[in-house]
Amino acid sequence: MKKTILTLLAIAILALATGCQDKPKTEAGPAQQGQMPAAPSGGDPHAGMKAQEIPAGIGHKGKVTQTMNSGGYTYVETADDKGQKTWLALPETKVAVGDKIEYPDTPALMNFSSKTLKRTFESIHFIPGIRVEK
Repeated sequence: MKKTILTLLAIAILALATGCQDKPKTEAGPAQQGQMPAAPSGGDPHAGMKAQEIPAGIGHKGKVTQTMNSGGYTYVETADDKGQKTWLALPETKVAVGDKIEYPDTPALMNFSSKTLKRTFESIHFIPGIRVEK
């Protein structure tokens, strides 16, 4: 009985020790190549996510010039005070053309191809949510 417990304990320790090692880094992951990373099961890594309310004063401001929903996401084109346009993608949320929004700063994904929209965005920012100004 003691040998069985010691053997199981040794196996558990060995499994923990080998499972906690750093994995080698790749040169360019899917997100850097303009693709969303796949979920372990091959599905959408963001499935079931809800858009977050962004606190005031946290990021950029703009006015919505285009919006569309597809594949569980809301795509928003926004223009700042200088007319600079930016595409955003976030978990599906209600927003309308003309709304003034605030959104967090995130790195842009270049040449992102949306399969559900059958469209490639030259530059798009994936964000957790927006704040619609009242």
